[in-house]
Amino acid sequence: MTDRSPRAPDFPHRHLLGIEGLSPLEIKALLDTSERFVEHNRKMDKKLDTLHGRTIVNLFFENSTRTLTSFELAGKRLGADVINMAVETSSVKKGETLIDTAMTLNAMQPDVLIVRHDQSGAVKLLSEKVDCAVINAGDGQHEHPTQAILDALTIRRRKGKLEGLRIALCGDVAHSRVARSNMHLLVTMGAEVRVVAPLTLLPAGIDNFGVEAFTDMKKGLEGCDIVMMLRLQLERMEGNFFPSVREYFHFYGLDYDKLSVAKPDALIMHPGPTNRGVEIDSLVADDFSRSVIREQVEMGVAVRMACLEILSHNLHAEERLRNL
Repeated sequence: MTDRSPRAPDFPHRHLLGIEGLSPLEIKALLDTSERFVEHNRKMDKKLDTLHGRTIVNLFFENSTRTLTSFELAGKRLGADVINMAVETSSVKKGETLIDTAMTLNAMQPDVLIVRHDQSGAVKLLSEKVDCAVINAGDGQHEHPTQAILDALTIRRRKGKLEGLRIALCGDVAHSRVARSNMHLLVTMGAEVRVVAPLTLLPAGIDNFGVEAFTDMKKGLEGCDIVMMLRLQLERMEGNFFPSVREYFHFYGLDYDKLSVAKPDALIMHPGPTNRGVEIDSLVADDFSRSVIREQVEMGVAVRMACLEILSHNLHAEERLRNL
């Protein structure tokens, strides 16, 4: 099956390193292209040859299940050659620097490099050293752009819009790159965004994001259309940010009592992995009438297909212009 759809004309960038700085038109272009792939992925025949002959490399310096798998699946459904580079057995473990790794990979002439790294800014640095397109699959506490796009797509498909919705991001906002990308995207698209967390888990400068901060869960969830829970990023915490997991759940874990102040049709979201009994009660997580957690995973493949297609086409359009 062949799909020679044109690239999104309103997203002219070579890389996708973050949501910050993107315009509403550019975000809409990503969402609209993703929408096309949602319907395609529900067909029996999912294979396209849109990116036939292109090479995609997944370079993940951090563990991942959903993001890595969905990028791999997205690339293969578009007909590309996909390589998952095993960092644990690579020269990185022998002391090779990130820049040397980038130069080595660049010499192999990939078309798209998808990178996850534990240091904020590492993906941008790498993008400056290679000739291919680069997608940020999460860098430190900085951004995770494709997660925010799939979250927005999930919301838009269920609610029909983003503008004017009241959306609460709850939990470990301080250490969450998902929260940062979502704040940038949702505010840009006209949503009313709230963050709910203990003071110790609110980042410095939260007022600069254009959101309203709450430390009381019920006050923060009042009248919300969307409640998005965030995982406690224990691996990024140095020191004690809350007395105990049990106390954290008591005050900030999502249960039906806290959810009762949100709108009756409020959707429940979580980027995963979900820690039941920590940030969300199992009954709430499995409430199929309101939880869209599994739908978020489905949207992830479509969004990553859209990003791969758009950036690949942009890159090769640049090459064709240089060769004229």
